[in-house]
Amino acid sequence: MKIAVLSGKGGTGKTLAAVNLAAAAGHALYLDCDVEEPNGHLFFKPENMKTEEITVRIPVVDQDLCTGCRDCVEFCRFNALAHVGGRLLIFEEICHSCGGCILVCPEKALTEKDRVIGVVRRGDSAGVRVHSGILNPGEESGVPLVQRLFEDLKEEDELQVFIDGPPGTSCVVMETVTGADYCLLVAEPTLFGAHNLEMIHGLVKLMGKPLGVLLNKCLEGDNPSEEYCLTRGIPILGRIPFDPDLGRLNSEGEIAVRPDERYRELFLDLLLAIEKEAVS
Repeated sequence: MKIAVLSGKGGTGKTLAAVNLAAAAGHALYLDCDVEEPNGHLFFKPENMKTEEITVRIPVVDQDLCTGCRDCVEFCRFNALAHVGGRLLIFEEICHSCGGCILVCPEKALTEKDRVIGVVRRGDSAGVRVHSGILNPGEESGVPLVQRLFEDLKEEDELQVFIDGPPGTSCVVMETVTGADYCLLVAEPTLFGAHNLEMIHGLVKLMGKPLGVLLNKCLEGDNPSEEYCLTRGIPILGRIPFDPDLGRLNSEGEIAVRPDERYRELFLDLLLAIEKEAVS
């Protein structure tokens, strides 16, 4: 089963949940699809690392063949092309690699080349295979990295998969949700937390994926995120207390289930709840 751990914003405890679930499961695959700021490897500290460059295809112009017709400029909805001073300019950083400009060029003045947008790193950590996508700064989209990470699942189909998704509701989040069997939404006990839970809940529901919620940093008193779930019939699969010991372990880059039996039991119970909910 492929379990995506998601949140409406950063800082809710999404990575905390994803790495601890994978470590508690033991024989598992952890995919860090939060490609703009991946940090799961800081906890797993994987060994035997291998790196693969990820490229996209972008246009290259032969200025001698280009007649300045501007068909490609008019076609591009991302403004990645401009014809200035008798020359066609290509702004590689905002090109979405659709290939349309090449198709519409009547003079065949445009061809393609590879451009590196990031890397995928793979390693091992105490039985967990750790695969992380790392997008180069300033790149337009991390979708190709997420797609490459999901290709790894073809070779690791015997493992339970835990996907650390990007925060928010962007295109790369949608790509992550598409590849998941079940979505675990992590939320904080605040009005702001409930608002962001509503956003990611709406996206996952729209995409037709089964889901449950993990409430993090729980304190006594009102919990707007809990109220949001109860009023909408959303299953609450677990609660993590506001705990200084857990905060210390997290700040030191430790995976809580490894040194702390309390949290090992908590995340094993959460995993069982997810499995039960996913098949119901």
